[in-house]
Amino acid sequence: MIINSDWEEFLQNEYTKDYFIKMRDALRREYKEHTIYPKYYEIFKALELSPLKDTKVFILGQDPYHEVNQANGLAFSVNDGVALPPSLRNIYKELYDDLGILNKTGDLDAWAKQGVLLLNSTLTVRKGYANSHKDIGWQIFTDKIIETLCKNKENVVYILWGAYARSKMHYIDTSKNLVITSAHPSPLSAYRGFFGSRPFSKTNAYLKAHNIKEIDWRIK
Repeated sequence: MIINSDWEEFLQNEYTKDYFIKMRDALRREYKEHTIYPKYYEIFKALELSPLKDTKVFILGQDPYHEVNQANGLAFSVNDGVALPPSLRNIYKELYDDLGILNKTGDLDAWAKQGVLLLNSTLTVRKGYANSHKDIGWQIFTDKIIETLCKNKENVVYILWGAYARSKMHYIDTSKNLVITSAHPSPLSAYRGFFGSRPFSKTNAYLKAHNIKEIDWRIK
């Protein structure tokens, strides 16, 4: 397992740790014996499309989508032609209310390529079984990613939706970065503070104020 970006330099020491070796062996069995999402070569897609040096926005998800043809290696993103999952529909609704942008396809590659790191805390899942890989070691690894980002970059916008994402705030130096928090965009919680939180315009206002190129949130 190799990350084809500058993240490899910062994370390769994890590969020799016991938890990662056990996780890698478990994943080899899982991919051989079951249908696992995303595809093996897309596991590190978020890190490859958003190198550390280019990351300026961080959005944390939890578990990859576990139904056919949904997960593509980016948090909240789905492949072109796939119906928008409920959380992404709500994200797009807030984007429209915030900036008047109407996106119809759910592939968020365009955001990632601009430096929006769309990271799930668990990077793989077994088909049809939500959270099936949450305890195999991924969260140790993705916490290291968050810690690495916080130590090596300033003026990053951290968008933390829901209680789980907010639990990572202890890694962030809020004096040198912007943290935007709200309820999760899930239909179960979106009306408790996600709608109306305006994360997209707040992000761009912060980036502009720090002479950093703003994000074009349109999916063309």
